[in-house]
Amino acid sequence: MSIAALAATMLTGLPAAAPASAQAQTATATPAKVTLTRLDCGTFKQPRDVGGFSDAFAYSNPPLKLPFVASCYLIRHGERTMLWDAGFAAPSEQVALPRTILQQLAELGVDPAKVEFIGISHYHADHTGQAGSFPNATLLIGQGDWDALTAQPLSPGVDPKPLANWISGGGKVEKVAVDKDVFGDGSVVILNLPGHTPGHHGLLVRLPRTGPVLLSGDVVHFQENYDHAGVPQFNTNRADSLVSIDRFKDIATALKATVIIQHDPRSLPKLPAFPKAAE
Repeated sequence: MSIAALAATMLTGLPAAAPASAQAQTATATPAKVTLTRLDCGTFKQPRDVGGFSDAFAYSNPPLKLPFVASCYLIRHGERTMLWDAGFAAPSEQVALPRTILQQLAELGVDPAKVEFIGISHYHADHTGQAGSFPNATLLIGQGDWDALTAQPLSPGVDPKPLANWISGGGKVEKVAVDKDVFGDGSVVILNLPGHTPGHHGLLVRLPRTGPVLLSGDVVHFQENYDHAGVPQFNTNRADSLVSIDRFKDIATALKATVIIQHDPRSLPKLPAFPKAAE
């Protein structure tokens, strides 16, 4: 066989080269601008006794009390938007909630009807409370948590009411079993971190100026949890919790990421104060 014939045979079946105009367009495509804004989704009025947040009694002698906040986050990806967690539903005797998510989005000029995704780290009420304000959004939730929310009978501590719109079939749901690249370009990735609940997830957001940011969900609740791999007594699986904490830390180290522990107010200064966004 001649060299020319051999070359022709080797090339058979390979995709045709894109037209020069298409190649140029791909080369000059501008990545979507990604920003991250922290929203206030509730604050405990008094410091919490965190003795139950370690099944090894790490915070019981002496007793440790810490302030707690509930954080939600708006991610803008070009013209597309995503909400991460939905905080408390309303103020109460224990929780201050000066403004709803809808009120904060109005200040930012964001139409709630155009929020494309609402990602829920896990099914606890301080992370799902205001989800029903976004019925048009696709719910992104861990498969294990969805299974718990739709099981009969329900396990203690599992309240499906805040997510009733999706459970009843009124909204689109994507059940996330592992990691999920939300926008398909690696800029926003839901991370599989089970243990606190069966389908618990965290979030990685890669920002062009700030760099990678890790949002914890409740893989840990405060800095001492993070430093010493504290596992709350009420987590659904201790072994999974420890593996997830290790993974979260390994990602933070590998990417040199900014770690935001969502319940710890000591993390708040790491991001710009509302209404400014991290870029």
